[in-house]
Amino acid sequence: MEITRSSIDTAKGPDSWFTGDVYIDPVAAAPAPGRVQANLVHFTPGARTAWHTHPLGQTVYVTEGIGLCQKRGGPIEVIRPGDRVFFEPDEDHWHGAAPNRFMAHLALNEVDDDHPAANWGEKVTDDEYAAAPPIER
Repeated sequence: MEITRSSIDTAKGPDSWFTGDVYIDPVAAAPAPGRVQANLVHFTPGARTAWHTHPLGQTVYVTEGIGLCQKRGGPIEVIRPGDRVFFEPDEDHWHGAAPNRFMAHLALNEVDDDHPAANWGEKVTDDEYAAAPPIER
């Protein structure tokens, strides 16, 4: 057993990966041969990722707030606390907060020497984001 005391500062998400203010807290990074990586990601209202893929897929678990997610070519989906979203390996997608709500999720990825956590693409445009369905309370 190993306990790692909280000592890593919250990091602001890079502007090249996100639109809006996003903050990332590392949760887990297993040493080899393990390859799990987990981050707690906080999105301010309207903040979102750029389009991206994960070579080994990604699971997102919403912990608070209301969010949005979309795979390329599919509808924008509303996600809420307790919802799990699995993005298939190499599935182009984005996720983020609803326009009027904060959203936090755990992002779970597998990473190794041959597979980075993510391959980042272009930003989600305001028009793409605005196509979200109305948020029902």
